[in-house]
Amino acid sequence: MKKADLIITDISYILTMDENFTEYKDSDIVIKDGKIIDIGKNKKDEYFGKTISGKNKIAIPGLINTHTHAAMTLLRGYGSDNPLKVWLEEYIWPAEGKLVSYEFVKDGTDIACYEMLRNGVTTFVDMYFFEDAVAQSVKEVGMRAVLCTGILDFPTPGAKNADEGIAKTEDFIKHFEKDENIFPAVGPHAPYTCSPDTLKKAFNLAEKYDVLYHIHVSETQFEVNDIKERYGNTPVKHLEKVGVLNERVLAAHMVHPTEEEIDILAEKNVKVAHCPESNLKLASGVAPIPKMIEKGVTVAIGTDGTASNDDLDIIGEISTAAKLHKGYTLNPTVLNAKEALKMATLDGAKAIRKEDKIGSLEIGKFADIVLMDINDPHLQPVFDPYTQIVYSSNGKDVDTVIINGDIKVLNKKVLVLNKKELLEKAQKWKKKVLED
Repeated sequence: MKKADLIITDISYILTMDENFTEYKDSDIVIKDGKIIDIGKNKKDEYFGKTISGKNKIAIPGLINTHTHAAMTLLRGYGSDNPLKVWLEEYIWPAEGKLVSYEFVKDGTDIACYEMLRNGVTTFVDMYFFEDAVAQSVKEVGMRAVLCTGILDFPTPGAKNADEGIAKTEDFIKHFEKDENIFPAVGPHAPYTCSPDTLKKAFNLAEKYDVLYHIHVSETQFEVNDIKERYGNTPVKHLEKVGVLNERVLAAHMVHPTEEEIDILAEKNVKVAHCPESNLKLASGVAPIPKMIEKGVTVAIGTDGTASNDDLDIIGEISTAAKLHKGYTLNPTVLNAKEALKMATLDGAKAIRKEDKIGSLEIGKFADIVLMDINDPHLQPVFDPYTQIVYSSNGKDVDTVIINGDIKVLNKKVLVLNKKELLEKAQKWKKKVLED
């Protein structure tokens, strides 16, 4: 027998989410040195090592949240039921201006990491401020994250101006460029908050260090009208003219692209982070996701921040996405359960250019694995495990989360963070938000 670090035995269903949607039933996954080294029936008879049972479980790859603002857990629900512009200018930005600091971001991200782990998220993409605090949280719990500081032309909690934001971003990239779990990126906020010069400088930095370029694009009709008025183009065409579109770009929201712009996205291999629940809550609109997918655009899934969602349940997000687009297009066949789950797994990995390492359960990839508990009446009987996850389950059905071969959640309990301490931090910051 060969030695393994961990063997997950007798898993009822293994949904590998590879390109062929390969499945296994009543099979085992074998892990060594943080990677999957074997998958199949009766593999437990070939290896020895620590075992956990996968009976009455569905194994899927670790879920990937391709757009969030993790520390905004501390502003969850604040200023709700307002238009985006009002919500930002009268609630969120004033609160951030008053409170955002290393401590705020660290505490808020700790809460976010707990919530994401509990919901099966193993990797996330974050754009905020004090990203060194986010990195600290990520390192402590052992997750993976793409991290970028929001770069804007006006003063923010992170920098006095865009040039300072770009300089700090370069320092951050240099510090983490060889890290196994932290993937630094460049984060110009949006076309309406960044001048063409800022967009280009940020893009040149991303090119220099070969990192992701993460940006909000075409989120609202207000933005589309604003960019048209200022630059004579719609947002995607504006970015194309500036010269900042290629395969390293991850565009968040993308609610209002034209047909021509969708063709541009496909041609330039731009990836899209779809945030349906945030778009709905802020009344930003319904993104034409089925059209994008039909044209060959890689579309992944994101929650956005909890101030506008208001949770980090990525399974709930893909469920919303699948049902939303069926209803909106009046076509029940669009964005089926397999495609929806792929958005949160393999397509999420493609969106952050890490599909060779994560996003599917394949030999040689990192052992980022989620076990969904299906031993509950609302998840039985199982006719199709994909539909059961997308349409019947939610994050609370996540039983076990493994990252890099290490168990982070077991029996629905987060092992790497103290829930009581996190609740105390949330109450502390609530008082500060409400103080005059």
